[in-house]
Amino acid sequence: MKIAVLISGGVDSAVAVHKLVEEGHDLHLFYIRIGMDDGRGDCSAEEDIEMCRLTARRYGLPLEIVSLHEEYWEHVMQYALRNVREGFTPNPDVMCNKIIKFGYFEERWGHEFDLTATGHYATTHIIDGKKYLGTGVDPVKDQTDFLARIDYSQLSHLIFPIGDMPKAQVRETAIATGLPNALRRDSQGICFLGKINYNDFLRRHLGEKPGPIIELETGRKLGTHRGFWFHTIGQRKGLGLSGGPWYVVRKNVHDNVIYVSCGFDTEKQYGHSLHLEHMHWITEDPWPGECDSVEIRFKNRHSPEFLHGKLSRIDTNRYMIESVEKVQGIAPGQFAVIYNPQAKLCLGSGMITADPDSEPQTPIISIP
Repeated sequence: MKIAVLISGGVDSAVAVHKLVEEGHDLHLFYIRIGMDDGRGDCSAEEDIEMCRLTARRYGLPLEIVSLHEEYWEHVMQYALRNVREGFTPNPDVMCNKIIKFGYFEERWGHEFDLTATGHYATTHIIDGKKYLGTGVDPVKDQTDFLARIDYSQLSHLIFPIGDMPKAQVRETAIATGLPNALRRDSQGICFLGKINYNDFLRRHLGEKPGPIIELETGRKLGTHRGFWFHTIGQRKGLGLSGGPWYVVRKNVHDNVIYVSCGFDTEKQYGHSLHLEHMHWITEDPWPGECDSVEIRFKNRHSPEFLHGKLSRIDTNRYMIESVEKVQGIAPGQFAVIYNPQAKLCLGSGMITADPDSEPQTPIISIP
């Protein structure tokens, strides 16, 4: 089978290449290059590319370095900046997968191949003739929450060769086969931003706007922040406050105020209800028509935990999750990812909005 493989220079995509070679497929490797937001090259990418070249040379495979620089900054990072400016917490990695890796790449290069493979920790399943996105066997590394906005046509063309492997086995395979990046550390941070500091990135584009940090329960001013866009609901670090731990529990965008609450067990950082809009189902709506509520598992951030809850449809595109467990840091703008009750299938996602009964509803920025 003729397969395009997106590689990053990391161990996961290299082991994906190894598995596909062992299975006898005809592979063509691709590295997507994105420069800095000012058009300069990203020096951290040079090391990634060298690792990709070593992997390609190891297996005698063609490697093509393709650029989606303009598309990334126009669509993914502008989406992020618009939402941050409005006080929301965006997820650029989710949109990068949908728009860049499985959007523009597929349209320009991937469509020429039978399938496109990546090193994501995810699986696929055929049920009643339809393809579904499945969770990876390693719950700590599962990355389906980053794939929860792709559509069915994109999923239909994807395979995830290492999704049935725990991370430890991936690393062991890389060492046993002598891959050049076998001991390389996993990358951290936002997709394609490399070693760029996210706060520096926000400061460069949005500047600074000092405002008060207020204790929610007492109204007491505790300090000053440099702009609400540097903080997200549920955040603990980076506040510069003593006597904590302090958690960001609310933001007043209009008045540029950050509200915090103290204590690891402060109830102000938890909630049970998640209000969703922009609902997206990957394969199909699993509960078409009217339904009072259905049992689900869900994530509201990248973590190994699949929370228990009930999903209710309010109207055509508004839903609500009532969680069994307390949910920490419910941040409008993030995606709540919906799974079946066994947490084996990732069904789709919705964008978290503010509770309309507790504070004014701010319009959510439109997304693809």
